[in-house]
Amino acid sequence: MEHPFAADGDTLAGLVGGTAGSLAVRLPSYASGPVESPELVRDPLAKAPSRRGAVRLRSWLVAVVWVDGEVPAGLPDCRPGASAKYLHDVVAFAKDLVERGRVLPEVDSHRARARWRAALSGVDALRHADLRAGMPSAFRAAEGADDVLQPALDSLVDTQVRRRLRGFGTDRTGERGAGGQDTRGQGTTGQGADGRDTAGRDTGEQGANGRGTGERGANGRGTAERDAGEQGTGRQSAGGRGTVGRWLAALAGEVADFEADPAEVNQLRAKVVDWGAGEARGNRVRTCFRLSSPEQGGPGDDGWRLEFLLQAVDEPSVLVTAQQVWRRQEAVLRRWVSRPQEVLLGDLGRASRLYPALDRALTERKPAGLVLDVDGAYEFLTHASLLAQAGFGVLLPSWWRQPRQLGLTLTAAGRGTAGAVAKESELGLKVLVDYRWDLALGDERLTEAELSALAKAKTPLVRLRKQWVHVDRKRLAEGLAFLARGGGQMSAAQVLLHSGFGPEDADLPLPLNAVRGEGWLGDLLSGEVEHRLEPVEPPAGLTATLRPYQLRGLSWLVFLDRLGLGACLADDMGLGKTVQLLALEAYTRQHETRPPTLLICPMSVVGNWQREAARFTPGLRVHVHHGVERSAVGLGQGHDLVITTYAVAARDVDALAEVGWDRVVLDEAQNVKNSATRQSRAVRALPARHRVALTGTPVENRLAELWSIMDFVNPGVLGTVNTFRARFAVPVERHHDEDAAVRLRRITRPFVLRRLKTDPRIITDLPDKIEVKQLCTLTAEQASLYQAVIDDMFARIAEAEGIKRKGLVLATMSRLKQVCNHPAQLLGDGSRVAGRSGKVARLEEILDEALADGDKALCFTQFTEFGGLVVPHLAARFDTEVLFLHGGTSKKARDEMVRRFQSDDGPSIFVLSLKAGGTGLNLTAANHVIHLDRWWNPAVEDQATDRAFRIGQRNHVQVRKFVCVGTVEERIDRMIEEKRGLAQLVVGAGEDWLTELSTGELRDLFALSGEAVGE
Repeated sequence: MEHPFAADGDTLAGLVGGTAGSLAVRLPSYASGPVESPELVRDPLAKAPSRRGAVRLRSWLVAVVWVDGEVPAGLPDCRPGASAKYLHDVVAFAKDLVERGRVLPEVDSHRARARWRAALSGVDALRHADLRAGMPSAFRAAEGADDVLQPALDSLVDTQVRRRLRGFGTDRTGERGAGGQDTRGQGTTGQGADGRDTAGRDTGEQGANGRGTGERGANGRGTAERDAGEQGTGRQSAGGRGTVGRWLAALAGEVADFEADPAEVNQLRAKVVDWGAGEARGNRVRTCFRLSSPEQGGPGDDGWRLEFLLQAVDEPSVLVTAQQVWRRQEAVLRRWVSRPQEVLLGDLGRASRLYPALDRALTERKPAGLVLDVDGAYEFLTHASLLAQAGFGVLLPSWWRQPRQLGLTLTAAGRGTAGAVAKESELGLKVLVDYRWDLALGDERLTEAELSALAKAKTPLVRLRKQWVHVDRKRLAEGLAFLARGGGQMSAAQVLLHSGFGPEDADLPLPLNAVRGEGWLGDLLSGEVEHRLEPVEPPAGLTATLRPYQLRGLSWLVFLDRLGLGACLADDMGLGKTVQLLALEAYTRQHETRPPTLLICPMSVVGNWQREAARFTPGLRVHVHHGVERSAVGLGQGHDLVITTYAVAARDVDALAEVGWDRVVLDEAQNVKNSATRQSRAVRALPARHRVALTGTPVENRLAELWSIMDFVNPGVLGTVNTFRARFAVPVERHHDEDAAVRLRRITRPFVLRRLKTDPRIITDLPDKIEVKQLCTLTAEQASLYQAVIDDMFARIAEAEGIKRKGLVLATMSRLKQVCNHPAQLLGDGSRVAGRSGKVARLEEILDEALADGDKALCFTQFTEFGGLVVPHLAARFDTEVLFLHGGTSKKARDEMVRRFQSDDGPSIFVLSLKAGGTGLNLTAANHVIHLDRWWNPAVEDQATDRAFRIGQRNHVQVRKFVCVGTVEERIDRMIEEKRGLAQLVVGAGEDWLTELSTGELRDLFALSGEAVGE
């Protein structure tokens, strides 16, 4: 049934310049009619089969419009379907092959018919593979992709070649070869291997008969005609009476069939196949172009030399010069090609279409190279990429492959060194510094004499510092004019912003190659301040002994504090961010009176901050601003450290903003990763002289999280959120742009200090962390429930749209994870736990062994109800107390649980809700960490693991992550590992992205595989 608003055939034909008609096609169909087009419904097969019957392939006579393959993609206001776009791509591929001569003639395998086929190798073979893999399902309904694509491509190639040859005129094929070239002087008398004519060039220009991947045209001696003629199948020309002549005529004519004796056709076919196989072997070598600059030549050489060579495709180091080829000294190539002279000529002819300067070489009998002036060398360099894309080898000087770019450098000078500033002065991002601009090659500043030489140069390639440099004369003139303005002053913030500029970001006439600083600004820009600073003396009020890296961290915090610059201490979990911050408080207050510091943290770690402050800095006056009796009155007096939570800060933001805070600190700063939330806006609105963010995960999922943290620490340093997204987030996340990632690191590294526990330079006495995936199977009951959940979703998803569909997908995801945990969690019926879950069975085995060894274990789950199921079961199973920490646990009870677990005689099993117990707790008594289900966010899981793997841990830590094989858990586990790369690029994954998957993709993701069910 046609769509009610579908245009009729004549209307469409008028729009696209085609012809209306009809065609019998086989379509996936119900008994009542074809299945709806995929573009018209979300999933055409989602409706229950019982209502519409089985789907089968049936033939239908449908109205069609015959169009040129190139038309639909370019029509205004026309959105072709996936199958139409795919056909357009196939037609474009066929046309490209013909234009580049990537074709071969053949004899049909069943009859006397002349045909052209695609000759695929190298990048063309890869493109063919991509087309095969990307074939829409509509084309694969009856046959495999190979059975559909190759015949279609060959048919299109054959049509394109014939159309092209008819355009050249083929009335007298005795005088015209298959490529339309006059063959009276070459086609029948032979294109000699000695190159006495320019057949190679002519062949290359015609495309259809030229060497594409090592093929020679069907019109020259030394090809199939000569080979077949020598076997007696006929030596007449294409206009003659022999079998070969009629075959050649059919290759160029409108009618592909030709008359010939069947025996001679078989003989011709065999010879053409053999010849084609030889040509395929010829594809194993290619012509290569090597450019040498004058200084690379011998004595007396003062020109550029473009050398022709033959190169083995599978062994690129095998190179034979054209001189050796013409002198027949190419024995090394015999395992790859039998007639290298013809390969070289054909390739040069084809290459001349891309680089016309080769025409000059093709006038020689034995072309071996070209001598070029500097302008000619530059022209070749600009054509080199085209030649490489066409499959030729190109060997260029190293200075062109890895150019040292001519650009600008910015040098800014801050007075004093990092150490001096840290001890004496208070500055900030607004302080003015002296700057100057210089012209540089790479990052090396050019002298006045070199600038003068550049200004006088008349060619685009200039010899400078023993290497050649490409100079855009217009931009060079603009750059010199820019330098003439001189230097001046700019703020330190502007210097830092410039350090993150890309080539397109700054309003500059030339690329910005480097930003340098002198004095304290140089130390800051280097990102090595931590190591360059003279360590400060630990404050007298600190009772802890700082490790060397912690003392460097304190010195770094003091340095930025003196500059008035915010800091993000992003040390790995367990490296002691708490004690470093407390040391900073003690240090800055030991010789002067300062307003209080406001520390904002999650509720779960308020008690931990109180205890750590009392332990390490007993002289600090600490106050907790929390509870219904809290009051903001007097917060600014009588306190050194005020602790509150994110929720309270958001509610009391107006009152807290009235206090003149010396410093605002965010602990677990990833809580403000979403810059649009109420609590994020609230903490950014709090005024303070200095700001510090503490986080073990500056980036969990998206770079926007880094922007939010950095905008709190140093407002405006990364620009607006929209500018940041365009400049960094999209290039890094979507396009994996390493340059953008490097620029982002460059601009953030002065303010971010991150050390890892796994770095042996940081800490040498921390034991190993051993992570393993614990693969579990489902019970038969779990598998049945799993399939029922999937079936229920797909029965409803076809009718769901927008928010409703997203909610359905997320709800299904949660239900599937519950099934993988335990049937009773999904059913909520309070039924027995034992013997019904593969995960619980494996958990019992692990705990049995751990308890026997006297070890302790943390068991994390994201579901409080699952914890409620397993805690009484494990307590009964092992006859021991099992602790359970979740979101409903009071602060007092939480602190008591931690104390008891850490004690030697305390409980050995601690079940924790991932959200409530995943951060801020010190649980080093455990040496086993078990993730019962997956949060699907690597950063969150790592944070939870680091409750045990942190300073104070004396044993190796075993981390096990439970994954049910053959289920959605296993498939998403693979994606989790890929997500880790994002955080590593710059300094982690929720489930919302799953709602954007198509129904077909969800089927693949959720499917229950056969290996999921255990014995």
